Amino acid sequence: MGIRERKEREKDRRRQQIIVAAKRIFTAKGFQKTTMEDIAREAELSPGTIYLYFKNKEELYASLTLRILQYILMRVEHIEDDLDPEARLKSLMEAMFDVYAFDPLVVINMFHLQSSEILKNLSPELREEIETMSRKALSEIAAIFSSGIAEGVFVNRNPMALADIFWSTFSGVILWEESKRLIDNTKDFLRPTLETAFELFARGLMRRSQDNAS
Repeated sequence: MGIRERKEREKDRRRQQIIVAAKRIFTAKGFQKTTMEDIAREAELSPGTIYLYFKNKEELYASLTLRILQYILMRVEHIEDDLDPEARLKSLMEAMFDVYAFDPLVVINMFHLQSSEILKNLSPELREEIETMSRKALSEIAAIFSSGIAEGVFVNRNPMALADIFWSTFSGVILWEESKRLIDNTKDFLRPTLETAFELFARGLMRRSQDNAS
């Protein structure tokens, strides 16, 4: 390994060290109360070193979102193409459960980020990266609906609109159940509630259920 490769590897390692520390502090103190100095102490680095990698805490917060978006895209891309539409839909739903289980806090942060002013404080490059990754993930989800429509299994609606509705269902249930848990953390109904929401979505998606209704 050459000097350049070693430097790049060390740079990546340091960046991950900072991101892990930031996640711990955001979890403990919340976004608003967290400072870059807090993150530097947690990472056992100087504040100046932190700023070499991230210009502000908003970029650190957004970097967590980018990681979970990459995981979402990977999970959806690995859904097998040769499954029938209903099996692919089931695999998509299971993928979303896996995404939440992978890192619940980061998933929640991602949804908060997408509906907040934080995006405006990011560098154009990072914002574009997040937006591109989001579009890719939604396009992969839409492709699942598109193939089901083409095979006559799903109702004939705009696949991207269906992807938006599916994503909104996923994010809405998670954020609502999280807000309820802040009031009473002894109860966790997320999985059964999300299963019910996905079941109702799937029923409405099936063409035969629409044909029977008419």
